Amino acid sequence: MNRNLSLLVSSQVFGFTAATVTVFISGIIGAQLSPIKTLSTLPPSIYVVGTAAATIFAAKIMSIVGRRIGFVSASVTGSMACLIGAYAIMIESFSLFCFSKFILGATMAFNHQYRFAAAESVEKEQAPKAISSLLLAGIVAAFLGISLSNYTKDFVSDYLYVGSYLTLAVLTLIPSFLLFFFRDIREVSFVSNEENKSRNYLEFLSDPKFLQAITSAAFAYAVMSFLMTATPISMHIVHHLSLEKTGIVLQFHVLAMFLPSLVTGNLIKKFGYSKMMYAGVLFYILTILMSFFEPSFLNYFIGLIFLGIGWNFLFISGTSLLVTTYKPEEKFKAQGFNDLLVFSSMALASLSAGILISLTSWKTVNLLCIPFLVLIIASIINADRNTK
Repeated sequence: MNRNLSLLVSSQVFGFTAATVTVFISGIIGAQLSPIKTLSTLPPSIYVVGTAAATIFAAKIMSIVGRRIGFVSASVTGSMACLIGAYAIMIESFSLFCFSKFILGATMAFNHQYRFAAAESVEKEQAPKAISSLLLAGIVAAFLGISLSNYTKDFVSDYLYVGSYLTLAVLTLIPSFLLFFFRDIREVSFVSNEENKSRNYLEFLSDPKFLQAITSAAFAYAVMSFLMTATPISMHIVHHLSLEKTGIVLQFHVLAMFLPSLVTGNLIKKFGYSKMMYAGVLFYILTILMSFFEPSFLNYFIGLIFLGIGWNFLFISGTSLLVTTYKPEEKFKAQGFNDLLVFSSMALASLSAGILISLTSWKTVNLLCIPFLVLIIASIINADRNTK
């Protein structure tokens, strides 16, 4: 593990707490602040919308000023967004809380570029392992963020969860100090202007492997976000399971998202991208099957663990495949386009989760994920047929 990768992994521990805390309590806070029940999951959904909206912007900014300045600026801005969120809870402003989540989500568009920076810090064949190492830090982030937000939720008397967001403001600021020492990697291309011309977006999508990579990553995130956003509402509000049990399920879900990263890189190297993607789809199918059983703590627990493993296989495989499909001079454009599609899909899924879990059932919400799995399988078959 080199210097840049070490800094990225350390920063992920603190930076990713924004995502875990958002999933854990922002929907519950939304239910308390919003006068309309179906809008309870709007804050975590707005967070994802912010990420999707800023993906191209984040890639463009870093192509101009470099990753180091981009990462540090995003960390400082994210911390300020958490302070705005704390203030919004104090004055009971649902709209201001949503605004803070949008800004925090926009900063995460920069943070999600950690994985590409990690891949660029090593040789291409080592990219799956580098990305896996980075995602392993998400385990610590999940337990750190959820535990501290739960522990500090009563720190400010009379204002439940304000302490959680003040704590999050500190955690999200820490990467700015770490990544100040990050070294930008400047790749020099010795090709003619004609050869150096970047492909347009349609040309990217016409590449079967690029399409496979994007489809796998985008729909992996869409399904995961859809079900994970609905989980706290379904468990805590619909089925009246305790907040502690809800937190445990989400913690172990995130553990299942990242713990397989210990072996995912090696498995990709041994079995290839496509087979690992099929394995990810299989775990998503197991998640859907668990929804046919009673909505107990144990069944949520098992289902969300399957969901986490499936996401890990699909997302790491898709991201690792993506970095092999573009030229160095295309990297920011390809990465920004990839994240735009990934997080736009995630945003749509998250936005619809609150409404659908309120109007239907946990089982129905799970069944709605099936078409996405079909599209992932179709993209794998298409890519394998066209690259033999």
